[in-house]
Amino acid sequence: MSKRNPILITGAAGEIGGVSRTMVDMLLEQGHPVRAFVRRDDERAHSLRQAGAEVFVGDLLTIADVTAALKGVRRIYFSMSLSPYYTDAVSLMAAAARAQGGIEVFVNISEYEQSFMTFDHMTAPEEERRARLGGLVADWSPQQRAHWVAEQVLEWSGIPTVNIQAAFFVENPIMTWLALGSLADGELRLPFGDHRLAPIAGYDVAEVCAKILADPEPHISRSYALTGPELKDMHAIAEDFAAVLGRPVTYVPEDIETWNKVYVDTHMSAYPHIAEHLKTLTRIIGRGGYGGKTDELETLLGRPAKTARWALENHPRIQKLAAA
Repeated sequence: MSKRNPILITGAAGEIGGVSRTMVDMLLEQGHPVRAFVRRDDERAHSLRQAGAEVFVGDLLTIADVTAALKGVRRIYFSMSLSPYYTDAVSLMAAAARAQGGIEVFVNISEYEQSFMTFDHMTAPEEERRARLGGLVADWSPQQRAHWVAEQVLEWSGIPTVNIQAAFFVENPIMTWLALGSLADGELRLPFGDHRLAPIAGYDVAEVCAKILADPEPHISRSYALTGPELKDMHAIAEDFAAVLGRPVTYVPEDIETWNKVYVDTHMSAYPHIAEHLKTLTRIIGRGGYGGKTDELETLLGRPAKTARWALENHPRIQKLAAA
């Protein structure tokens, strides 16, 4: 890749510390030109320009904008906020990339459950399907189905693709926004029972994606299921919160549907698509889903994955709570 071919990063106007924004900084530090796709020309776009990125203002659901953003681009990272139109946006980007030609890699941020939502598993007899997936396809959120369809679309497109199937993020709003009220009272109230999961730090996902974008050839047509380094229950996560906040935190298990009603429905009523996704995540984790751990991240980066405690220490909302 010529040093003059910009790498297109969508979702770049997210929070500082978010995957796309972190990738922009990583790639710029390595000397790669970056074109950051943003929805609005605001203070976040200004911050990207100050960092050294070229900023493209457009709409991922407008094919003319997407096509213009791709001009001169050979490597793409695609991310988008949770949206009912997620599959539409992936399809438009794939169509524009295919029409332009010359694409070296399309790095697609996906979800961990896609690693076991295979076509064969999803079309198996109902009993087997429920055993493997924890329910019927209709039991999964629209966003999860959108990611599944997006992976199929990219495969059909023929564009060189790498799927990053990331586990539950430490920074997921379930743990770092919706749970903040109870944390202020020294309680971590979540509906996860005693089940364990291996949450991943957004920083690690960003570093993996940046590494692939910098040297894509070894990774083409691969899908990586990435998790954090430790399988931990919420009692252990509460200990991490306590260490970061500098005060005792006790895990208090909640009923799944009661928690969803009190926390998700109350705070996310204006965003039904996001709310349904978050409620589905609590149901999956609360019945023992996401209980696996892989070493793929460590293999890719040549170092251990960041711990949940590290991610909490570096999260702006948790830092603010610790300082209160």
